[in-house]
Formats: sequence, structure tokens, C-alpha cells
Amino acid sequence: MRVLRRGDTGPEVAEIRSMLSGLDLLPPGDGSDGYGTFDAVVEHAVRAFQQRRGLITDGIVGPATYRALRGSSYHLGSRPLAYLISSPVHGDDVFTLQERLTELGYDAGRPDGGFGPQTERALRNFQRDYGLTVDGICGPATVRALRQLSPRARGGRPVFLREQEQVRRAGPRLRGKRIVIDPGHGGPDLGVAVNGVHESEVAWDLARRLEGRMKATGMEALISRGPGHSPSELERAQFANEAGADLFLSLHCDGNRSPFAQGVASFHFGTGNGTTSTVGELLAGYIQRELAARTGMLDCRTHPKTWDIFTRTRCPAVRVEIGYLTNQEDRRRLSDPSFRDVVAEGILVAVKRLYLLGENDQPTGTFTFADVLAHELLKAE
Repeated sequence: MRVLRRGDTGPEVAEIRSMLSGLDLLPPGDGSDGYGTFDAVVEHAVRAFQQRRGLITDGIVGPATYRALRGSSYHLGSRPLAYLISSPVHGDDVFTLQERLTELGYDAGRPDGGFGPQTERALRNFQRDYGLTVDGICGPATVRALRQLSPRARGGRPVFLREQEQVRRAGPRLRGKRIVIDPGHGGPDLGVAVNGVHESEVAWDLARRLEGRMKATGMEALISRGPGHSPSELERAQFANEAGADLFLSLHCDGNRSPFAQGVASFHFGTGNGTTSTVGELLAGYIQRELAARTGMLDCRTHPKTWDIFTRTRCPAVRVEIGYLTNQEDRRRLSDPSFRDVVAEGILVAVKRLYLLGENDQPTGTFTFADVLAHELLKAE
């Protein structure tokens, strides 16, 4: 489908209006003539839906928003569910299935609304254990069994508790940890660009500074792109998955129509209804507090999102929006190499705090790169 925004017309817009009406975000019947208009009211409704679903709130219907809109019309049992490589199945019914399997003790992976191989394995195991036909298809008989059984846990949290246990078992040392650093945009995609300062270049420079510090501690730091390339979010996630990354860190700067918008914000996987990546949320919080304390930038807090970069990576992932290039003061500071060093040190320290799990930690903003190196040498002895 084509990307839809304010001013567009046609049957595709009528479909969007119909789906928004079904979610009570527009008056019923809008667009029923088959030729709708994407006006300010529709844009507001799209933004409300995006905000509700943890998507980028831009009022534009792109592939991710369209997929979420289509998926919102399904509930568990309204259609058969199966793993189809050529035509992946997405929807709220898949999300419900994943959470239900997880609650019953089956590892369906991260509940992201996409029916993948891990969800199929969990479903087959469930069908085998409960004497159902083991076909990996969630049909009427499987749905009835899922609804009849009492869950062992509530809220879909066990998969994320396993993430936390993996961090605990990995130990406090950074040596050997494999981190993918993902500088946003790249190549012809400059990202936010103001007065000759480009988001892609700032993110690339930050990534190189962070890479150097991480390698100095013995970590395996991998950068997801070169200076002249701009992979898609799916390609960036595939890079991290194929590398067997322990963590994924995406670096960006922000922009806003208002020149007064400023500050730093961090994002992690979360649906907004209690399902969240435990480790991702923890790391986002550490990064947010370190950067706010070290830079004095406005603290715009951490936020759960369902962006592709979170749902497609198998490891915990965090995206950091470091300042607004549309804000004169943020732009001035991000243009200063010494300020980027401060940011790189803050992110490294946040990763160290994650693996320390509160042991032998220091107050926020006081832990230095030298402290990290000293701790690594002490643990090696």
C-alpha cells in the first residue's frame, strides 16, 4: 500500500477511515462511500491510534501503522492462525495467543503480534501436551483448550524474566559482551538536518566514540551500518540477530516543529498495557538517568514502544533520542565533540550498571570511564 497522509483521497483512505471508526476513533460510517478524504480529523484519529499502540506518532499511515490497524480488527478465534513464511500473520489475535501460551508456561517469545517460528513451536508443544492435533495451527479446538485452562502466571512476564536471568548469569564483567550499536539513518538519509548539522552524522560519530570505549573494556562492539549506508529497521534487527547480540543500542537525535522542544528520551519494547521488556526497560532507565545527570539536558523520560526495531530484535533493545537538532541549544551542544564524549561515557556506564545489577554501584552521574576500566581489571584478577 502507499503511504497515506493528510490531503490524500481514494479507496485506501476510505479503508483507513472505516478501521478507525471500528475502533471508535471516528464517527461510524465515515468513508463508506468508498472514496474517503484524509483530513485533519482523520490525522488526529491516526495519531490517537499510534499513541495507543506505541507507534511513532506522526499522523501518517505507513506500513507499521497500517499493519497495526488491520491487526486490531482480529480477536483470538476470529480466524485460524499459523506460521506462513510467504505471508506473515500479524494481529491482536496473535498477541493474545502469545500471551496466553506464555501464561501457561510455554515460551512463545516476545509477545509482538507476529506469528513466527517460536510462536509455532510453543503452540505445537501446547497441542502435544494437551492431546490436540499437533499441526501448529490455532483453530477452534485449540482456542477452546486455551480458554478452558487456568494460567500459571499472569501478564506475559515470564519471557522477560528470562531476559533478566540471562543478564544475571552473564555476570558483572563487560568483557565478552556483544553489543550492536545502531547509528540512525545514514547515506542519503540524513535524518533531521538543521543549519548543516545532520542527525546521521551526529549518530555515526557518537557510535564510533561509544564503540572505542566499549572495545577498551573488552566488549565486542559492532556497528550496524557504515557511514554511507542506511539499512531498513528490519535489516538492522537482522544484523543484531545474526550477530547474536546481547544488547542493541540505537542512537538518534530528534526534531520538532517547535524550536522550544528539547531534551533526551529513551525507548524500549512495551505495549503500554503492562507487557514490557524487563531488561530493555531497565537499561533505558539507566541510560536516561545517566545522560540527564551528566549533560543537564531536559529529562523527557523513558517510553514503551512497539516499533519494528524492538519487535524484530531477539535481544533487549533501547533507542535513545539525544537532544533536538531543531533546538538551538541542543544543536550547539551536539555539535561539540567533547559533549559527544560525555554522552558516550554515560551510555557505557549505563550498560555497566545493567550488568552490575546494583552490586558495588555508585550514584548516578558519578561513575566514570576510568572506574569502569578499574572494575573490569579488578574482576579479572
